Amino acid sequence: MSLRNNGRLSRREILKALSLCAAGSATLGPLLTGCRDALNTPEALERLGGLRRDRLDGKPRFLIVVGAAGGASIVDSLLAVRASEAGANASRLNTFADAQVQNVEGSPFRAVKVNSARLGNIPQPVNTDQLPFVSKHKDSMLVATTVGTSVNHVIAQKRSLTGNAAWRGRTLQECVALQYGASFPIPNVNMAMGGYSERGTDHSLPSYCYGEVVSNASLWPLGLDGSKGIKDAPPRDVVELARSTRNRLDSRSVFGRTFENAAALQRWNEQRIVGQPALEAKELINRLNVLPDQPPKTPLSEYGLSSSPDGERLRALFPDYLTDPVQGQAALAFLLLKYRVSVTVTLGPSFNVAVGGQNGLIANPPLAFDFSHTEHRAGQAFMWARVMGVVDKLIELLKAEPFDETSGESLWDRTLIYVATEFGRTRSRPNDATEFSSGHELNNGVVMLSPMLEGNTVLGGMDPLTTLTYGFDPRTGAPEPGKVTSNEPDIFSGVLTALGVNTSGSGLPDASAFVRT
Repeated sequence: MSLRNNGRLSRREILKALSLCAAGSATLGPLLTGCRDALNTPEALERLGGLRRDRLDGKPRFLIVVGAAGGASIVDSLLAVRASEAGANASRLNTFADAQVQNVEGSPFRAVKVNSARLGNIPQPVNTDQLPFVSKHKDSMLVATTVGTSVNHVIAQKRSLTGNAAWRGRTLQECVALQYGASFPIPNVNMAMGGYSERGTDHSLPSYCYGEVVSNASLWPLGLDGSKGIKDAPPRDVVELARSTRNRLDSRSVFGRTFENAAALQRWNEQRIVGQPALEAKELINRLNVLPDQPPKTPLSEYGLSSSPDGERLRALFPDYLTDPVQGQAALAFLLLKYRVSVTVTLGPSFNVAVGGQNGLIANPPLAFDFSHTEHRAGQAFMWARVMGVVDKLIELLKAEPFDETSGESLWDRTLIYVATEFGRTRSRPNDATEFSSGHELNNGVVMLSPMLEGNTVLGGMDPLTTLTYGFDPRTGAPEPGKVTSNEPDIFSGVLTALGVNTSGSGLPDASAFVRT
């Protein structure tokens, strides 16, 4: 399986040359949340890792992280191996019958299709045909092989977002929020679990860069206004008068005067006095609300509320949004980007069983991808179908949504989806077994999708005799057979490079191979 090696100048080298001819910085947006004045000076931003220069056009780009919790195995999807390719080892390795691994026309990717009405102990049909998804999105899809550094779920999940503390412990989401999110109400929204939901360890960042944790995507928007949705609430002007009085009394209290210079109190006051009214002015309690106005179950109008203008089509695309958390998260992720609330959103399945839909079917097996400990083939097939299904719907929504009225771009043109998984799965199996268990394995690969990526590309490769992946040069994309050392910083740098994040002073590896030329 192949990659590119064209010997071109790296993006970093080109940008360095251009910077000698011209210099500029992005205009920082209005103050909405966090104590930003002191931190948004050129000097402070230089200390944080470089001046804010949005790539090329000064417009934001967006990152969606999908946490494939439990260990999404790349050899059960885009880099699957046929039994005939593995020689004498085929019956003892995680290979597939030749007919179950489909070629993707004009692509280095592969697609698995296991013909079975039921898989293992999952008591319902599973759509195992990956070919439609891969064929549809191959030109914007990149697979990069990886070797991690932990097989602990929470630790490895976090390292998939920090590149194993590749840049002062910042997460990818925090880097994107710092680069593009200053003018956004809630730049970084995180709906994921475990290590995927943790913040980084760089405490020098502006507070708005850190993730806003959301536990229930379908109900969270109802908390974005302090008085709307309360039956018989006083008029807004009366509420504002009460708030103004409260603020004056708080500032004159013994507590307020004693701790007026405390950073935590200053941040709280700014969020309450400046940030909250800014959120309310955007009508997010209605714009982000997927729930229908449907008395008596959800009588929104009775409480002065309404469903999002996009609610009807989102409910059609994600009919189980109330019972399947990932569907609810995907719907909210789209709305957060569309209404310019966030520049980065994180979602993904949890380890909890979810039963969704009118037919009472399982939406999420126990332990998500880690169900592979019991049923490897069934768990991987079920969860890959789940991830590919939600990613496909998100892409279609983003493609149909204009970015602005002048450029002709869609939101998808400026978005990158990173399917982050903590590790792979062990490759051994009993002789010719079609159902078997697997453990945690550092060797794996990750999937990214974006028009900004070098699409239809595999960085690295696969040794079919072992079913282990090998590495690549992150600058040129050249394969490096036999390279199995950790490359978490390469993946981290590749995502940021594709998104145009300024990494000057970070010490990150040059990851030009990820970017579309």
